[in-house]
Amino acid sequence: MRTERKVGRLVLEDGVVFTGLMFGAPHAVAGEVVFNTGMVGYPETLTDPSYKGQILVLTYPLIGNYGVPLFQPHGYLENFLESERLQISALIVSEASGHYSHWSATTSLEQWLMTHGVPGLVGIDTRALTKHLRSKGSMLGKILFEDEDMPFHNPNLTNLVSQVSVAEPVVYPGGVPRLVVIDCGCKQSIIRCLVDRGVTVIRVPWDYDFLSENCDGVVISNGPGDPQMCTPTIRHVRRAMAHDLPILGICLGHQILALAAGATTYKLKYGHRSQNQPCMEVGTQRCYITSQNHGYAVDSASLPAEWEPWFININDGTNEGIRHRSRPFMSVQFHPEAAPGPMDTENLFDTFLQGLPCITDHAKSLSLGAAR
Repeated sequence: MRTERKVGRLVLEDGVVFTGLMFGAPHAVAGEVVFNTGMVGYPETLTDPSYKGQILVLTYPLIGNYGVPLFQPHGYLENFLESERLQISALIVSEASGHYSHWSATTSLEQWLMTHGVPGLVGIDTRALTKHLRSKGSMLGKILFEDEDMPFHNPNLTNLVSQVSVAEPVVYPGGVPRLVVIDCGCKQSIIRCLVDRGVTVIRVPWDYDFLSENCDGVVISNGPGDPQMCTPTIRHVRRAMAHDLPILGICLGHQILALAAGATTYKLKYGHRSQNQPCMEVGTQRCYITSQNHGYAVDSASLPAEWEPWFININDGTNEGIRHRSRPFMSVQFHPEAAPGPMDTENLFDTFLQGLPCITDHAKSLSLGAAR
């Protein structure tokens, strides 16, 4: 940790100012201020593309004590960083450990921020800041040092998905089935969960016309910003639905599937960003603890008659999942691939895979063979 630090200010769009000390790269930045309540997992969180354009407040009081692991571009099975770079615009913490200790750590959190040019503040009363954001809602903010200034910037007015998606298709070879993953800001953990199950993954750009691909189903990934910015994705998904191609949506992918189905979305007051959101499955009344990171939600009342809510958030009653009543389309707002956890809903990948025609046909052939 640096012994001498510049004084910095977080200026919110409502005029409220929080004062702290420089942490990370020494430059001003503007974005949307949001908070995350996770107690662990800051390397995963900071590399999650869903945080693109956001100034992230970590509510847990001590951050940085286990450092940061080395990222391997194709090492999605070896570590749990969610992308090859930091995605946040800035980081705000109460305390940051100057010494780290973990078998996988190769650098400190602050050095990591500086390497990637990400500024931040330490010494902020994150409890007071979080209470303010919960009361007023997520808002625009800027981090300034000394006498500098800059305008506020609303990242949700830009197409953030286009900034975090792959530029061209990438194939992760496996077996059957073959799944297209529409990369709207895909977390590495989604790829890992599918590859671990023997799936061949074809990861394609957010606006890619994937119907030309030989595949057994589609996964629409998580990602940042307003889902209504993803017009090409919505159009391609709607065409895939016309062909009854099985679809699983996750987070932003959930919202995109809903929009393709004819439903509407809206912006939440301060979003869901934590590892402890309780979600109840409609019908079974079973409650699962889930990991989430999103600022928009699907309006359940806008669902067409042939669709039904699948999961509901127990805290605020918002929609957490939808599924078609008779066709192979389903999606969840939370993260079944959650890293660092909880892993309560990872079995949803199995649910989706078991319903694919190529899997059910294979199972039928096995049962017929056994009968003979």
